[in-house]
Amino acid sequence: MVNDPQPDTYTGDVSPGGAADVRRLGRLTLTKVAVDPEMSNNCYLLHCGETGDLVLVDAAAEPERLLELVGDRPLTAVVTTHRHWDHHRALAAVKAAHPHAVVVAGEPDADAIEEQTGVRVERRVGEGDTVRVGSSDLAVIPVAGHTPGSICLLLDDAGASATPHLFTGDSLFPGGVGATFGDADAFTQLIGEVETKLFGRLPDETWFYPGHGGDGRLGDERPHLEEWRERGW
Repeated sequence: MVNDPQPDTYTGDVSPGGAADVRRLGRLTLTKVAVDPEMSNNCYLLHCGETGDLVLVDAAAEPERLLELVGDRPLTAVVTTHRHWDHHRALAAVKAAHPHAVVVAGEPDADAIEEQTGVRVERRVGEGDTVRVGSSDLAVIPVAGHTPGSICLLLDDAGASATPHLFTGDSLFPGGVGATFGDADAFTQLIGEVETKLFGRLPDETWFYPGHGGDGRLGDERPHLEEWRERGW
């Protein structure tokens, strides 16, 4: 069961065991679902209405739930935003059910993902790369700090959506950047890359989708960047 897929009804507020939320992004349809009551990870399924291609961002957990969302349609790719265990626990099962789906991850995290999941990362991506979703592209934006190989994915295609849409993994949330676990150098790197690569590149209306919890808009967070830097998290 999903909510009415009209843009004015989408909130992005999902919870494990609850309904998915759906919104149209021009040529693409986005389905957001939360999995695992303990970690409450977000998983995002993108479907191109022109070609039928499907791309899953973070096969985090509950593979049966994710495979139900995919249905009998072929999955084109599975992107893992970073190497932390809670973002790829369903990767092996999803890949087994869709062996032709290309497994994608950031180059510096790829070895760890392979070791943790037993699944080969077939595309190791970095700055300048894109992930194709039918007739649209997701631009890969590496944002290191939370992990060395964390990536964000940007849909900034006037034919797909007039507003940029950004999938941030655990690098950016409403209220702050991702955890750096007491590592001051990692925090400095993360907030610096978030500021230059995301806020410095994208307009305030950019809607972003994090790895946990609700969505946000860059314009709502931009005034707080210096506050985040001063508090150190």
